[in-house]
Amino acid sequence: MNKLELQVEANSPFNDGHTQEFYREQLKKRTMNNYTEFVKQTTSAPSLDYAVMATRFAELEANGTNTTQLLTAALGLTAESGEFTEVVKKIVFQGKPYNEDNVFHMKRELGDICWYLAQAFMALDTNFEEILDMNIEKLSARYPEGTFDEYYSENRKEGDL
Repeated sequence: MNKLELQVEANSPFNDGHTQEFYREQLKKRTMNNYTEFVKQTTSAPSLDYAVMATRFAELEANGTNTTQLLTAALGLTAESGEFTEVVKKIVFQGKPYNEDNVFHMKRELGDICWYLAQAFMALDTNFEEILDMNIEKLSARYPEGTFDEYYSENRKEGDL
């Protein structure tokens, strides 16, 4: 059955509740299977196949990329930022108190974030000062008057990442 036929049967007043539910389940399965197939088709080969990924890692390493350290940094920054965000979310939205213990917890997570930043700096052969200078240069170009401007924040010049 195609999707339209499943929808008709799932909502048909001529089918009993059990039959309607059966067709609804078939429709859900078909929708998920279609989406899963779509995702597979739009996923890069290194994301689907270990051998292809290993070859890509070898290519990157041969070209001077510190892939393992870069991955360590990227995955660690994401994880630790999530832990920091979780504490903030609970304070702001779920009634967790903003107190010395929770501030300490957030500071500890920021320390972990710094550790992974250092991994990224090493992987990219840079340092904190260079990154700060680049960021100041970028934001100074974005906000030529030296202060935040909503217009420039939303309407960036070409090349402004």
